[in-house]
Amino acid sequence: QVQLVESGGGLVQAGGSLRLSCAVSGSIFTINAMGWYRQAPGKGRELVARIISGGTTIYPDSVKGRFTISRDNTKNSVYLQMNSLKSEDTAVYYCNAEGQLLNLRPFNSWGPGTQVSVSS
Repeated sequence: QVQLVESGGGLVQAGGSLRLSCAVSGSIFTINAMGWYRQAPGKGRELVARIISGGTTIYPDSVKGRFTISRDNTKNSVYLQMNSLKSEDTAVYYCNAEGQLLNLRPFNSWGPGTQVSVSS
């Protein structure tokens, strides 16, 4: 149906920056929302950032002011700019997209994840 592939993860020192990218492909009619989630070892999945069709963005307090989500509708891509990274940001980051396929079936799909590691 829909495929998502994240890229841009890696190892950085605290205070550094990374930019994650997510490319969405498939027989898509429309994407209503995209988001980034993360999961650290021993912890549950956590919302990092979300952007909906109207342009509204959502950030938890843990990343607000440091992370910025953006999208390119012509490419069906979503990005996450991460600045002032902290060791607490270390996690696997997953891309999410939801919307409708060309056959009008709804979809809610996830990428395989990309590792972000921040050293103190």
